[in-house]
Amino acid sequence: MSGVVTPVRLADASTARLLVTCPDQPGIISAVTTFLYNHGANITDLDQHSSDLNGGRFFLRLEFQTPELDCSLDALKQNFRTRVAEKYQMEWRLNYARDKKRMAILVSRHDHGLMELLWRTMRGDLPAVIPMVISNHDDLRAEVERFGIPYHHVPVTGSNKEQAYAEMAEMLRGQADIIVLARYMQILSPAFVSAFPSQIINIHHSFLPAFVGANPYLQAWERGVKLIGATSHYVTDELDQGPIIEQNVQRVSHRHSAEELKALGQDVERSVLLRAVRWHLEDRVIVDGHKTVVFVK
Repeated sequence: MSGVVTPVRLADASTARLLVTCPDQPGIISAVTTFLYNHGANITDLDQHSSDLNGGRFFLRLEFQTPELDCSLDALKQNFRTRVAEKYQMEWRLNYARDKKRMAILVSRHDHGLMELLWRTMRGDLPAVIPMVISNHDDLRAEVERFGIPYHHVPVTGSNKEQAYAEMAEMLRGQADIIVLARYMQILSPAFVSAFPSQIINIHHSFLPAFVGANPYLQAWERGVKLIGATSHYVTDELDQGPIIEQNVQRVSHRHSAEELKALGQDVERSVLLRAVRWHLEDRVIVDGHKTVVFVK
C-alpha cells in the first residue's frame, strides 16, 4: 500500500495494549492482571478510572510485554473473552502496538493541520499508515503527492452531497481505522458519520462552543477576546457536539490584529489536533457516552 508509514519503534515491537470498559465492581484489576501473569505477560503500564464510587463505570488501559507469552495473541484474546471479559460484562480491545492504524485525512484548502500530520507521520512521531487524502478541492494535490500519498478530489456541492459522501465512504471502507478532518470545511452526512462511529476526529477553531461558523478569528477580534483556543473531538450527528478529546487556549490582547489571532490560533489547532490523533492512535481514548476518558501521562 502506498503512503507514509512510520517505522516500528523498538519499544512497540513486543508491546500489547488492553482497553476495558465495564460496570465497576471489586476484583476487576486482580482478575485482569492475574490472567496476564498466568500467561507469561509482563505488565509495564496500567491506568484505571471509575466514574463513581458506587455503581459507576470502570475504565482500564494496560500495556504489557509479550516475549514470554505461552500462546499467540489470538489465543490470548479468546481465553480473555471466556475467562474474564464475559464474567465482568466488558467492552474491550486488545492489540499489538506495532500494528499501525490506517489514518485517512480529509481536508479542504487550509493546509496547516494536514501538513503537520503528514510531516509528523513521515518522521515517525505518529504511529500510523496514511492510505489516502481526500479533498473537496484540488489545491493541495501537489503537496500531498510529494509524500507519495494518493490524493482523491471529490467535489461536494449542494446538489451532489449524498452521492459524494457515498463515494467517499466506499473509498474509506476497509481502508481506514481513523479519519481525521484537518479543516475539512463541509458538514458530513449522518449516513457517513454513522458508518465510522468514534473513528472520525475533527479540529474546531475555537474553545467550544464559542465562535462557530465562518471567520472565527475575525469574530474573536471583533469581540475583543482575551483567550483563543481549539478543540478536537469525535464527530457525531450533532454538529460540533461530539465527545471532546483535547482542548487548549492561547492568551491574547487588544494589541493583536485579526491576522495575528489567526496565526496564533492555527498554531493551537495544530498542537491540539496532533495530541488528539496521537492519543487515539496509541489507544489512550475511551468514549463514554458524550465524554471521553483519556489516559495520558
